[in-house]
Amino acid sequence: MTEKLPVDESADTPDSLLLSNVRPPGHENPPPRERYDLVVIGAGAGGLVSSAIAAGLGARVALVEEHRLGGDCLNTGCVPSKGLIAAARSWQAARDSSALFGGPEVRGAGDFQAAMDRMRRLRASISPADSVERFIGMGVDVFLGRAKFAGPSRVEVDGATLNFRRAVIATGSRPVLPPIEGLADSGCLDNTTLFDLESAPARLVVIGAGPIGCEMAQCFRRFGSEVTLLESAAEVLPREDPEAAALVRESLEEEGVCCLLGVEILRVEAGVRVHYRQGETMEVAEGDELLVAAGRAPNVEGLELGSAGVKADGSGVIVDGQLRTDNPVIYAVGDVCSEEKFTHAADAQARIAVQNALFFRRLEVRGLVVPRCTYTSPELAHVGYDPEGARAAGFQIDTITIPMAESDRAVLDGEQTGFLRLHLLRGSDRILGATVVSSHAGELISELSLAITHKLGLRKMGGIIRPYPTRSEVLSRACGQWQRGRLSPAIRKIIEAFLGIFR
Repeated sequence: MTEKLPVDESADTPDSLLLSNVRPPGHENPPPRERYDLVVIGAGAGGLVSSAIAAGLGARVALVEEHRLGGDCLNTGCVPSKGLIAAARSWQAARDSSALFGGPEVRGAGDFQAAMDRMRRLRASISPADSVERFIGMGVDVFLGRAKFAGPSRVEVDGATLNFRRAVIATGSRPVLPPIEGLADSGCLDNTTLFDLESAPARLVVIGAGPIGCEMAQCFRRFGSEVTLLESAAEVLPREDPEAAALVRESLEEEGVCCLLGVEILRVEAGVRVHYRQGETMEVAEGDELLVAAGRAPNVEGLELGSAGVKADGSGVIVDGQLRTDNPVIYAVGDVCSEEKFTHAADAQARIAVQNALFFRRLEVRGLVVPRCTYTSPELAHVGYDPEGARAAGFQIDTITIPMAESDRAVLDGEQTGFLRLHLLRGSDRILGATVVSSHAGELISELSLAITHKLGLRKMGGIIRPYPTRSEVLSRACGQWQRGRLSPAIRKIIEAFLGIFR
């Protein structure tokens, strides 16, 4: 993997400010207390939320982090990637302004370094919320170092022993390299090193067309890179609704991303030469940088889980529906134990785990409704069941699809690509699942998450007055389509006869 660029901690830079918050040089670990109510291992989203809630309730809390507080999301994931995506979207909007709105023509390559500098400034400005200082101020004992279990109720950190009544494992996950010949020695990038780039590569090859792969392929294409995207599945975003994923792919291709699907990658040579097979054809994709976005692995190495009676497999720490491990006093949250590897999922799980751990609650994680969103243009968001999942769960469904072209706001903004698709329990108005592919789909999905969580059917959703013109009107249109579908020919004749009395 490409080595991260060093940070000059003495310099007044955004990265040095970031480090001063999330891993301050000179930090000294406090003397351990006799016993903690909660020891949290890992200071990503799940660990920080667990610590903050427990400390806010008056618990004695120790938080242990090997690297930086804020975890993947702040340092190498959500925050830097969305900062770059915003810049790339602005660049593309400037290019589109002339054709769509008669705006000025834009020429030139743009300043990639300015976009990166902005991202780093914003990341640093957000970091106080995840800082060592802030959590110490909450009353949390913050330990910077590597944790390992030394018994069923004891953790060791750099020679210090932390005894606990309860513990939460929140060590997250990391990117992994698929077993491709030559890949490990190729100097490839992943999300932990991508944001250290100082210039946009002239040619970028991306392995993996999941959310990260698609987002960064489009992002760097908008920055001017020639991008080749390689995916073994038959479509990008293989987890998503095929029609919605196809719209994302079409957008990528329209902007110049070369999407190569259904490929088998054979080997990687130095100098970024990726040999692959597509059908019966052998080809080579060449680039100046190679980004691998092909999966993640849970961070369980070095924790000495066995000494605590905690079991793990290739998917991570094994937990029950209440997020409890085989050791009943140890819980786990977030990427290290969950299929839903999202910041917001870790946040929600932490809230459940802390209540179960400290107050003998029996809250279940299985009932969580967790939306997801891929931040391409258009965005693709989903929540709840897809048709296959609904059938597997024993549900029969009716499906309603409303094109975004029926939203006046989408048309006025020149962003009418996409649709809203709802999966309803057959014969009822209950929403089981929803997909939105559209500009701002990540915002639209929240209303649908609320509906699924609280079992609000389309009848109640239709009673909401939405401002005009907004994209959320597609929800009103879906409600109207469902209402019209309930009018059978027989009922329609009865209504017509009734109204005829007054003519």
